[in-house]
Amino acid sequence: MKFYSTKRSVESVSFKEAVIKGLPEDNGLFMPEYIPQLSEQFFANLNDKSIHEIGLEVAYPFVGDDISKNDLEEIVTETLNFDIPVVRVEDNVYSLELFHGPTCAFKDVGARFLARCLSQFSDEKVTVLVATSGDTGSAVANGFLGVPNVDVVILYPKGKVSHLQEQQLTTLGQNITALEVDGTFDDCQALVKTAFLDKELNESIKLTSANSINIARLIPQSFYYFWAMKQLPTDQKIVFSVPSGNYGNLTAGLLAKAMGLGIKGFVASSNANDIVPQYLNENKFKPRPSVQTISNAMDVGNPSNFGRMTELYQQSWDGITKDITGYSFLDGETKTAMKKVFDEKGYILDPHGAVGYLGLKSYMKNHDCIGVFLETAHPAKFLDTVNEVIGEVEIPERLAAYLDKTKVSIPIANDYEALKEILVG
Repeated sequence: MKFYSTKRSVESVSFKEAVIKGLPEDNGLFMPEYIPQLSEQFFANLNDKSIHEIGLEVAYPFVGDDISKNDLEEIVTETLNFDIPVVRVEDNVYSLELFHGPTCAFKDVGARFLARCLSQFSDEKVTVLVATSGDTGSAVANGFLGVPNVDVVILYPKGKVSHLQEQQLTTLGQNITALEVDGTFDDCQALVKTAFLDKELNESIKLTSANSINIARLIPQSFYYFWAMKQLPTDQKIVFSVPSGNYGNLTAGLLAKAMGLGIKGFVASSNANDIVPQYLNENKFKPRPSVQTISNAMDVGNPSNFGRMTELYQQSWDGITKDITGYSFLDGETKTAMKKVFDEKGYILDPHGAVGYLGLKSYMKNHDCIGVFLETAHPAKFLDTVNEVIGEVEIPERLAAYLDKTKVSIPIANDYEALKEILVG
């Protein structure tokens, strides 16, 4: 299969080339030339399949020209070596818990898959350049730690990630370098995109991306929608509420639906950075500087994957709004939901999952369905907020191990030349 740029001004490339490039030269996003349709037999036997079997069958049509089925099976098995349970929270409301991986965030799935694909493809030194608003960086760092021929450079906004997230980014060493940028996540993301479009830089070093702009991050995130559907009643309408910042997770769900998975619809649940809900309500896409919230991984003012979302619907606002409804919530509402769900149901929401829960409950006021919200990160990653709202929360051992390590980061200004100097050096 070939992958084209959403801006359509450069030639299509193979999966291997798309993964290594990360971003097309025209600053578009790579998309598959067509969406594979999974067979009726696949869906008829879904309940009998393991998550590894699901991942293999979903991914193979996209990657089969560049990765053998045996190698892909090994990649998927190593990627998905942790549980992804659907947990009942209340009547008709479920949480898809995506935080059981090594860094306690949903991005473990995409980052581990991407790392193994790049390891398969890399026959020369490559630098993975990534911007993070919190969880991407730690998942990428963990996924690539010690991988031969790969250096990882992570840009994160100073003072705008949680303490535990920062510890996960800055304490690994080896082939991982953390850059503490004096700016917002949008600034970090803009610096990364500028680097990819710098021809001089790309002639001196081989760059690739590990953000959700990389197609090898996006494809595996579709796996757990199939896995979740297997765990739910098949005779009911199923809606997924996705707490969203860069919208890679929601786009992966749309990809699963386009491949034939019987999802009724999606809720785009955002915090105060409500660019996509505004678009869904007003048919106007108006990026703006992000504002800081307690759900920091969603503090994105110009979401990268918006172009992929609209591409899946041929730029049709009528088409996209048939499948996606948008809501946004402020920090006060998020905290209220966290406390209410804990007090009444005994379930601990992190600030992002709480936004997803609120979006789902808003949608279900007017729709009869089974609702699933994505719980994207372990609540312990946001100790200040969670402890303030519900009291002390237990920290998993794999997270607590980071707390006593020494932070090592390089402070830089929000300046491309400063970044370029570090990359070249």
